[in-house]
Amino acid sequence: MSDSEHESEDEMVVDDENDEAGESSGAIKKEPRQVYLPGHQMQEDESLVFDPSAYHMLHDIDSGLPCLSFDVIVDDMGCNRSDFPHSMYLVAGSQAEKPKDNCVFVMKLSNLNAIKNDESSSSDDSDVESDSDDDESKDQPVLQISSIPHLGTVNRIRNTTVDDKVFAAVWSERGIVNIYDLNSKLKDVEKANRNRKIGSEEKKKKYGKAAPKRIMSEHKPLYSYSGHRDEGFALDWSSKAPGFLASGDCKGNIHTWKPSESGWVVNLHSLGGHKESVEDLQWSPNEVNVLASCSVDKSLRIWDTRLAPNKANMLTIADAHDSDINVINWNKKEPLIVSGGDDGKLMIWDLRQFKKGKELAVFKHHTSAITTVEWSPDDSSVFASGGEDDQIAIWDLAVERDTTNDQDDIKEIPPQLLFIHQGQESIKELHWHPQITGVLISTAQTGFNVFRTISI
Repeated sequence: MSDSEHESEDEMVVDDENDEAGESSGAIKKEPRQVYLPGHQMQEDESLVFDPSAYHMLHDIDSGLPCLSFDVIVDDMGCNRSDFPHSMYLVAGSQAEKPKDNCVFVMKLSNLNAIKNDESSSSDDSDVESDSDDDESKDQPVLQISSIPHLGTVNRIRNTTVDDKVFAAVWSERGIVNIYDLNSKLKDVEKANRNRKIGSEEKKKKYGKAAPKRIMSEHKPLYSYSGHRDEGFALDWSSKAPGFLASGDCKGNIHTWKPSESGWVVNLHSLGGHKESVEDLQWSPNEVNVLASCSVDKSLRIWDTRLAPNKANMLTIADAHDSDINVINWNKKEPLIVSGGDDGKLMIWDLRQFKKGKELAVFKHHTSAITTVEWSPDDSSVFASGGEDDQIAIWDLAVERDTTNDQDDIKEIPPQLLFIHQGQESIKELHWHPQITGVLISTAQTGFNVFRTISI
């Protein structure tokens, strides 16, 4: 990832490649830098330049293998954290070329520092030059990893805490859902080598790039379920009923799980309704027995899991999107669901109006399929989205258009669009950190980003 690959709606500038030549020779007038706006057609002599003033923090993390999915592990370091440096724990699943090379990663990221102010730090360079390398090294993020061998790509991974124990559910491309106890791996990760690795000289000034040295050990799952008719991606733990799980597969089946003394009991009768692949599902954050799901069949469905599987589908919007619906996320504070699909649309649904089948709002900014959406845990009007167009967008439903500003170049930009982050290729999943204010983590084919923008 290079500095020129990051952009935000308000903070990216377009740089003319002739600037340097013009400044040195005086033959060409130096053009002023311009703010990049979505939809701007780049010229051949233009490039995007990362503006560090747009971020409080930005780190590029290399786990060694690309990961399709990850989750944030809630820690005991407190909530509403804002003071730097930050530390966090993640669990992720890899996508390796050979099935036998895949792993479940338990990761600890620490020493995540704020972006330095170049102007203030460069004034005394002549006096501190000898100490600069040491200082920069100390400022770099630290990555520690403990790995669990996993046969096959991890399609999706989610973790939960039950009675102070951390468990991860893992959807394998082999059509099996495994549950792992992560507690011993969380202890192992503290013993793993503390690795610092930084990128180019320019990156040293802006953000760190960490790559792993990891502990690898055999670790058998606590429970495995192979009763799905196909592989799947939909997976979610209930936040209201500890240990309750739901999994959906590419044949349209949804199975619900509940904990037992011997492990878990899976309802062998799937929830009936979806005609094609279940792409995502979410337990209600407020009601124990309510589940939402979305599908390639373009429908959104609400389920009451207390009822018989063939009667559990209580509400349906048959054609919620124009094509496949890939992801949904349930607002933790308001009766809202956001959905994203192959049509590039983000749809906001008010559950109080769900029977009418009419969305509360629709946003069309992404130019390709949307692969991930999530509401902010801190602000119920804010959510983030990511897609195959290599963009992460941050939105705020509470923002209204300023009618006093009628500039042509921003008329087509939704006023709710706060920020655009780029720099990753083929974005797969993002999550807000539930305990560190305003921090987003995202995974892509090119690794992880951990960042906080000035807009949040």
